[in-house]
Amino acid sequence: MHTAHLIIGHVSNIMSYLRNSLVSLLIASTVLAQSSEVSIQMPKEPPVVGRFLRPFHLEKRIVPPAKLTNSPRLEQLVRAGNLYLSVQDVIALALENNLDIAVQRYAPFLAREVLRRAEGGGILRGTDSPVVAGPTSVSTAGVSTNANGLGGGGLNAGGSVVTQIGPSPPSLDPSIGMNFNAGHSTTPQTNLSVNSNEVLTNNYRNFGIQYGQQFITGTYAQLTFSDSRAHYNSANYLFNPYLSGYLDFYVSQPLLQGLSIGVNNRDIRVAKNNLKISDMIVKEQVVVTISAILNLYWDLVTFSDAVRIKQQALEIAQKLYDDNQKQVAAGALPNIELTRAAAAVSSSKEDLLFAQTNVSQQEIVLKNALSRNAIQNAWLDEVHIVPLDHIVVPKADELKSVPELIEEALTNRIEIEQAKLNLQSQEIMLKGDKNGLLPSVSGFAEFTNHGLSGPVNALYDGGSIPNPFFVGGNSNAIAQLFRRNFPDYSAGVSLTIPLRNRQAQADYVTDELQLRQAQLRLQGLLNQVKVDVKTAVIGLQQARARYQAAVDTRVLAEQSLKNEQQRFQFGASSVALVIQAQNDLAADQTAEVQAMANYSHARIALDQALGLTLDVNHVSMAEAVSGKVQRESMLPATLPAPGRQEVRR
Repeated sequence: MHTAHLIIGHVSNIMSYLRNSLVSLLIASTVLAQSSEVSIQMPKEPPVVGRFLRPFHLEKRIVPPAKLTNSPRLEQLVRAGNLYLSVQDVIALALENNLDIAVQRYAPFLAREVLRRAEGGGILRGTDSPVVAGPTSVSTAGVSTNANGLGGGGLNAGGSVVTQIGPSPPSLDPSIGMNFNAGHSTTPQTNLSVNSNEVLTNNYRNFGIQYGQQFITGTYAQLTFSDSRAHYNSANYLFNPYLSGYLDFYVSQPLLQGLSIGVNNRDIRVAKNNLKISDMIVKEQVVVTISAILNLYWDLVTFSDAVRIKQQALEIAQKLYDDNQKQVAAGALPNIELTRAAAAVSSSKEDLLFAQTNVSQQEIVLKNALSRNAIQNAWLDEVHIVPLDHIVVPKADELKSVPELIEEALTNRIEIEQAKLNLQSQEIMLKGDKNGLLPSVSGFAEFTNHGLSGPVNALYDGGSIPNPFFVGGNSNAIAQLFRRNFPDYSAGVSLTIPLRNRQAQADYVTDELQLRQAQLRLQGLLNQVKVDVKTAVIGLQQARARYQAAVDTRVLAEQSLKNEQQRFQFGASSVALVIQAQNDLAADQTAEVQAMANYSHARIALDQALGLTLDVNHVSMAEAVSGKVQRESMLPATLPAPGRQEVRR
């Protein structure tokens, strides 16, 4: 009896712990649901039976439809058919409307449901939401503008760990079972010494209820109550009808395989790690998407500047053609010079068309990245994007030493913490595999109390008088159960030893090999972070040097064109040389603009390599998770002209 009290007390403590954990999980889920566009809602409770069904959790929780509309911010930034965007507006629109980020917002909710399943004793489900590479520009040159911004170093730390080898986890959700049956039976008799009637009839009913639960220790407890009533047409029974019942308590406990709490709760601990990883994946997706969209924006700025440069080149070529036309008419120049000038105008128009095509295509890519239903919005398809910010290359890059930058990156990079959690989860699972090598030994104990009662059979003609202790109704039989008047006891041990045990051995070694692979992958990830930082620093230095060289070259080209034009006015130069100087200046101006874009890409790549993308761009993860940026977008009082002109051939 004392042992039974200890077991019940132990069970009560475990149930209290699980109940508190579930409450904490529900509170966390509620807070997240309130702050995010993703939510899980409880259905409306039935008016009458709702409170009775509440403990059984039969309700079907509701996940609202996905949001497929854009935030109001997108339309608020449109003026006269133009979409005016600053860098901060682009970031805000990406956080509110980008589909890749929107998809990842579901990842923590999926992980929470897997944790909920594991806390009920279910095996882990795979719900990986891999990070999606962001969009790329229609045309690039110089520095890579891939979505990672890291030169394709391959920094995927892997998704969550899902495996189920070793002892099965206990089912931690209790269960209640009930059964009831009633009937009538008619049985012919061939031996009248057993029954005085040739036909034995019985009107019966049986009722049973059972409560069972497994615990995190591996303990299984079951309490069963049974009550039966039988009424025969026989004079041989002392009581008719007679009422019988029993109360049974059964408990079993693994003694080797499945004994450790650390083994039985391994799925729960791994699910908690996967929940943390899902939050990191959301953050990683935000970093990748923001980096990619910033590259898109600065490329659009570059393409727009290229259009401006090509327009200026066309104007200069057209002016040269007009001047030459006048001189040819005056007989000062031969007709061949006019033909050369006309060819230069045609070539400049072609260059301008190509630059405008780049802008148009880049606008399509950027609008798609900043909206959820771009193909359904005709107005969005018609508007043109006008960048409000321009690339500014600072006079100097104030960088820490490379070792300090590497140390900072190792602290900030999300992938490293994610890989460490995956490694920890694999170590947890390996403990389960190791426990699965042990023989299966289980101890059990069972305590049963019986009860019997009923009125004296009016047909009974025997010589003995029924014991008054048994005379009574159903309450008398139940009272006997709780007084333990007729107890049964049993206990035992079962042992199963697998011969050769090849499956468990193979599973353990397989997971141990995979653990070693994960350790090497973590080291490779640490090495790759160092490589990313070093290459990003070199890339930034190279981009600055190329930009400075492009500026110097452009200044010299401007001077060369000016000198050539002056010489041409005095007859010391030719139209061909002037055209060549014009083309050189346009090419050098384009190279300067591209060098500025390359610098911006290199800066974005360095920020991402250091894990500083969100900090540098003032991105709040709370806003990224909720899909709502609190900062309002304010357009300047004086808006710049779109600067888009059609080229006529």
